[in-house]
Parts: sequence; C-alpha cells; structure tokens
Amino acid sequence: MMRNNAPAPILSFRQLPEPFAVCRLSPGSPVPEMLPGGPFTSVTRTGDELSIVCRLEDAPPQAKIEQPWTCLQLLGPFPFTQTGVLASAIGPLAEAGISIFAISTFDTDYVLVKQEAVEHALQVLREAGYQLRG
Repeated sequence: MMRNNAPAPILSFRQLPEPFAVCRLSPGSPVPEMLPGGPFTSVTRTGDELSIVCRLEDAPPQAKIEQPWTCLQLLGPFPFTQTGVLASAIGPLAEAGISIFAISTFDTDYVLVKQEAVEHALQVLREAGYQLRG
C-alpha cells in the first residue's frame, strides 16, 4: 500500500461569541417552538432524550441545563473521506484534561468547552497546530 506523505492541511477554527447551554429534555418533549437559530443550534432526539445545544439566553427553562459553554467551530467543510479531523482536535484537549461536548454536522465539526476552560483550550489547540480565525 502506498502512503501519502503530503503534509496535513493546517486546520482552523473560530470561537463563536456567545455563551452556550447544553440542554436535556425528556424523550417525548416537543422541540420548543420559539427556539431561535442563532449562530449555532443543534437539536438531537434519541429514544432516551431530547438534547438541545443553543445560546444560553435561548435555553428552554424546563430543561436540565449544563452551562456556560463556549463553542469552537472547526472550519470546514470537510469531505466525508477526510478522516481524523475531530480526533485531531479532541485528542489534545483530552490529554490536557479539558472536557468537551462535540457535535458534527454535514459540513463541519463543533467542539464545546466549559467557559472556564476556554483560554486553556485555545492554547492547547494552537499548540496542536490549529489557527484561530476571526
């Protein structure tokens, strides 16, 4: 098997400006009607829960809420054939003892870190070769 020795692309991320909440509702709960889009909103339903990640100010009051989080967007899009993108970011964060909450979309990946750890997380990602974009 031939190995590709091309240098890995420089990966970039941006920090979304607002604090975020990770919310849990019971599995049968309706998705809140007034849930605004904001810069990033994720709604995931499983048989066990309804999870919502949204701006802290938009968190449903009836939810169990973990907060505040800072959202870091890995700048894609990333083709489905590109492997290891998310692992390259969360590996160094895990080694540094930084808890994360990760979400992937069709085009890119998002990593949320607790707000009190964001400066340390930014430093770790820069040291891992990531570039912070505006």
